[in-house]
Amino acid sequence: MQLDRVANREKLKPRREPYWDRVAIGQHLGFRPSAVGGTGTWVAKAYDADTRKKHYHALGEYAHLPPNERHKAALKDARNWFDHIDGGGSHTSLTVRQACEQYANAIAQKKGEYNAEEVRRRFNQYVFHDSIARVPLQKLTDKQMRAWRERLEALPVVVRRKNGTSTTRKRASDTVNRDMVPFRAALNLALERGDVLTNRAWHSALKPAEPSGARRNIYLDRDQRRALIEKLPQDVAAFVRGLCALPLRPGALAALTVGDFDHRRRELVIGKDKAGRDRRILLPESTAAALKVQAKDKLPAAYLFTRADGAPWKKDLWKDLIKAAVIAAELPAGATAYTMRHSTITDLVTGGLDLLTIAQVSGTSVAMIEKHYGHLRREHAAKALAALAL
Repeated sequence: MQLDRVANREKLKPRREPYWDRVAIGQHLGFRPSAVGGTGTWVAKAYDADTRKKHYHALGEYAHLPPNERHKAALKDARNWFDHIDGGGSHTSLTVRQACEQYANAIAQKKGEYNAEEVRRRFNQYVFHDSIARVPLQKLTDKQMRAWRERLEALPVVVRRKNGTSTTRKRASDTVNRDMVPFRAALNLALERGDVLTNRAWHSALKPAEPSGARRNIYLDRDQRRALIEKLPQDVAAFVRGLCALPLRPGALAALTVGDFDHRRRELVIGKDKAGRDRRILLPESTAAALKVQAKDKLPAAYLFTRADGAPWKKDLWKDLIKAAVIAAELPAGATAYTMRHSTITDLVTGGLDLLTIAQVSGTSVAMIEKHYGHLRREHAAKALAALAL
């Protein structure tokens, strides 16, 4: 059957099984005529000699092209798919949306629904309602990814005021980087699984922008942290007190359960964090005592830190409360829950604790600690050297 001729395709009778042309041994391009009107659809078929199974890949109608160009376009896409599976790629063709959904499910299995919920939120906001969601991974291009990034960067950030009104501001580079992280990770997982054979489409397009570093410029000393806690409601005050005692990301602290805390050994397991795998922290007696109070009369699966109504903490719930307390305590504008992490890490660095231990406790790398806090170590060393002078 010569499907490249329009006249030949027009003579074909509609049927469920496509009409096939052989492209190579074990590889075929098929055409299924439409029953009523339409242009017909194209499909590729590949035979796997190892499993003795046939695999199919829908190519589409190519209705946007003139009839005499459709065979050429379908054949090109079919050959790309054949090359993909011959190179070890998956037989299944995923769209960008499906790859993101698979990644969110993987996060739920590995790190729990708490972390997966945040990933899905970002996908729903920035990917699923964008035209890129429908693009097959194997057809994804650098140009498409750069266009998506430009659309993301152009989205304004909505800032809600305490009086109920809201305004917008330009999206900062730090915000863009955070929003791209799960998307880049989803595409990398698809690459790892063989759903796509190269990361050329997103390797450069989704490269992180240079962070502004503004968040890490705000440091609250111990007196300022106490002043903040005094202005907070009791439930969020307990949560912020935990952030002041442990250099954890706010989300990691919010995800802690009673079962993660062994008060007899004074040991805490951090299992749901950006750092990935579980890590164990030996707590000082004062911190262990505070966590024991939070765990009192709770089941092992219950969250250590909860709101007054027993609901778990989420970012959108503590954000406005902390912002109001920052204003009430007359603290530097822009201080957030994450500021507590920066402040506690700063104290550990200036206190002389080695960078490896700080990195392990805080759930980051030595390189990141050195990058953002290394200058504090140099200043500390300079003061120590000054003390050596005779």
